[in-house]
Amino acid sequence: MSRRSSRISGFYKLSIEERLKIVSEFADLTSDEIGSLKRHGALDIEIANRMIENVISTYELPLGIAVNFLINGRDYLIPMVIEEPSVVAAASNAARMAREGGGVYTSSTGPYMIGQIQLVKVPQPAIARLEILKRKDEILELANQCDPVLVRLGGGAKDLEARILETRSGVMLIVHLIVDVRDAMGANAVNTMAETIAPRLASIAGGYFRLRIISNLADRRLVRAWTKIPVEAVGGREVAEGIMEAWAFAEADPYRAATHNKGIMNGVDAVVIATGNDWRAVEAGAHTYAARDGRYRPLSRWETDGSYLYGSLEMPIAVGIVGGATKTHPLAKISLKILGVKTSQELAEIIGAVGLVQNLAALRALAAEGIQAGHMSLHAKNIAVMAGAVGGEIDLVAEEMVREKAVRLDKAQEILSRIRKERKS
Repeated sequence: MSRRSSRISGFYKLSIEERLKIVSEFADLTSDEIGSLKRHGALDIEIANRMIENVISTYELPLGIAVNFLINGRDYLIPMVIEEPSVVAAASNAARMAREGGGVYTSSTGPYMIGQIQLVKVPQPAIARLEILKRKDEILELANQCDPVLVRLGGGAKDLEARILETRSGVMLIVHLIVDVRDAMGANAVNTMAETIAPRLASIAGGYFRLRIISNLADRRLVRAWTKIPVEAVGGREVAEGIMEAWAFAEADPYRAATHNKGIMNGVDAVVIATGNDWRAVEAGAHTYAARDGRYRPLSRWETDGSYLYGSLEMPIAVGIVGGATKTHPLAKISLKILGVKTSQELAEIIGAVGLVQNLAALRALAAEGIQAGHMSLHAKNIAVMAGAVGGEIDLVAEEMVREKAVRLDKAQEILSRIRKERKS
């Protein structure tokens, strides 16, 4: 057999069928595996082919609905796309607890994003900085010529900042263009504006421009969510204290904080993905914000006075309801319709509320029965399916594994074999 090579000229020019044939031969895919790649869900393969490059198929994840959410006095059903067991169930359960105190309340800053322009080899950075700031109105007007529609909707470039940065490559002058992106995530608008004003900034500064791109640390686009829950709703005073102590552990220790914030992002990412938004950008911004003072900390805070449990969360969430996959992916459009959101800020606030509630669910599980109880019962069903269980066998095998506290493939196969033998006898 000749050596396989991934050096394929013009792969992007080929049809989907031709690409699939090459990949199938490269990987020795079976006819069943090829059949799986040819089965497509709600996302039409031709739409997918226009969304990204070198498409051979589509990839599906479960879309679930979290219930019981009351946010700012309004009821919501929350679409969530995620593969991890227990996340949707946990969010629904914790949202029910939060309702006992009136649900979750939220607020947010405006939809402001930052475009960064990097200026290098500037002979007098301090003077150049002041010259740029002096000409702020001129530069903002130049930026706003890029997108008159955005300006007409009330958005556009709103402010300009400049700072001197000491780096390993010398002194740089970094200019921040602050843009109100309205109901978009904003990357395209901000990047276009940054590229447009970069030559003018370099001319004023007497240096050269390099990077001209959006920052995913969207700390001008913050969401805040908070809730007040009677301790009885979470299982009593001791459980509430356990939740507070779990948060205090995370606040003091970055090893715990990483998993603490991962629990928040379980909820955040699931809604971001369901609505066709850029979850990588939201993740990057969230974790950078968590370390903004030089130490990685929780994005949430939990306290109790013995009668109530108080939770709050603050994080950047840059999402949109126009443009990108939010308008091209059919299930993203349906998810937005289920949510009934009218603005990107409303969507961001819902996502923040879900993150706070998801965090409550995780901390309560840790403080009460332990995280594995609910998680493993759902995970056990996946293992049962892997073992070959079908129909009612899935629950029987899963329940037996959980009861024996042995959620493993070999155990599932053993239980399934026993069940089938008993049925035959």
